[in-house]
Amino acid sequence: MQEYWQNIYSNFEPVAFNLGPVSVHWYGIMYALALISAIFIAKWFIKHDKLNISNDLFDSYIWWAEIGVILGARLGYIIFYDTNAMYYLTKPWQIFNPYVDGVYTGISGMSYHGAFIGFIIASILFCRKNKISFWFITDIAILGISAAYVFGRIGNFFNQELIGRVTDVPWGIYVGESLRHPSQLYEAILEGLVVFAILVYFRKRKTFDGQLALMYGVLYSAMRIIAEFFRQPDIQLGFIYSDWLTMGILQSSVVLLVSLIVYVILKEKKGKDKKIAK
Repeated sequence: MQEYWQNIYSNFEPVAFNLGPVSVHWYGIMYALALISAIFIAKWFIKHDKLNISNDLFDSYIWWAEIGVILGARLGYIIFYDTNAMYYLTKPWQIFNPYVDGVYTGISGMSYHGAFIGFIIASILFCRKNKISFWFITDIAILGISAAYVFGRIGNFFNQELIGRVTDVPWGIYVGESLRHPSQLYEAILEGLVVFAILVYFRKRKTFDGQLALMYGVLYSAMRIIAEFFRQPDIQLGFIYSDWLTMGILQSSVVLLVSLIVYVILKEKKGKDKKIAK
């Protein structure tokens, strides 16, 4: 059993099936499941917790958020990670081109932090248009997003990407000739399941709108920083500083700090509003 697990990449085919010339990867299936589950889970909490938002309004928000996530994820990868960034920025029509020299290769290269920024921008625009609280609706959305994140990282695992660092632990897996941490699964557990469980516990204990969304920013970032020490740095970037600072740690540190600052500001504002109300 251990031997099979350690050699799972040699026994697993990333392509689930083919539709003519188009190969459908498990990676794509997992991301589709992530989207579907995020919507289902968020709607379940809306109904279960009797939250004051209509299905039609939330359905409309989902489209805005998803477009923001997709655009942000792709642009974020190009800006932060792609060595051919200028090519895409000067030829934007190529950003979502799934063909290379006439051969279908699919669209690869997505950045979580880019998706995070895209989600925030789309949410702000939607809330301004529909005159709804940004913090209220993101508190709902983040419950679904944190749970669905698990599927995304499993997709990375199936696609044999974002590999872990070399190790000698018995649950390591071979990538080529090297035994490595299954870091994608570490991230699925830490950044997905653990964060989701904490947010679910606090959802009925929150004292102000935005608390869950900002907790997510802090918790995800902290878990991502931990996971980065088991994940191989992106080959085109390597370590940014010394032999420990990666792009993921840098970006997560910024999100963590900003989330903490905004959390304190909103909490203090809530305290002042309570005093005025008295």
